[in-house]
Amino acid sequence: MDETVIVVTGAAPLDADAVAHLPSTAIVIAADGGLDHALAAGLTPAALVGDLDSVSADGMAWAEAHATIQRHEPAKDRTDTELALATAAGLQPARLLLVAGGGDRLDHTVTAIGALGHPDLTSIPLLEAWWGDEHAFVLHGPGALHLATDTGTRISLVAMHGPCTGVSIDAAEWPLDDAELEPLSGHGVSNVATADEVTITVSTGILTVFTHPPATAKELP
Repeated sequence: MDETVIVVTGAAPLDADAVAHLPSTAIVIAADGGLDHALAAGLTPAALVGDLDSVSADGMAWAEAHATIQRHEPAKDRTDTELALATAAGLQPARLLLVAGGGDRLDHTVTAIGALGHPDLTSIPLLEAWWGDEHAFVLHGPGALHLATDTGTRISLVAMHGPCTGVSIDAAEWPLDDAELEPLSGHGVSNVATADEVTITVSTGILTVFTHPPATAKELP
């Protein structure tokens, strides 16, 4: 499937700038109450996934008329976000974006972004996340990410899922070459792009790449 799939999750309204960066032709999947925020942002979900304990009555009525519904029992081992991402992975997209408005639950934030490291997603060429107005890519090793950036773009490389080896970044103020990043260490944080193209690679592990302002992934030459 040569398409983009968007998973909308979280309990906060979506950031307008993040929504402006979303492709209009993407398939949208909502995780539970994320449906209400997707609709409020002008998105049209094709599916609603979760235990459906937080979607509004109006949202549920809309989904019953316009979307496929996958209802799960509340006593489950995976979050609604994880279930929605699994549904998205089943479509075998070329690009998957996780989008949320943010929120005040740090556990939800960490586990939602962490869900992009699930083995079921390793076959998807491009994994991205928008959390509020924060933009990120998740790179499963061995892999490479080629970014179109502005000079001065802040780029942070974080090993959120465990150690990463063979981490390299070029065209940066502090280049890395075959480095090892310990889990959640600050060694790769707050680098700065020195050109309009930056390439990041990782040999093993799962590397999360935060960019500000947002960068655009390009095909590797």
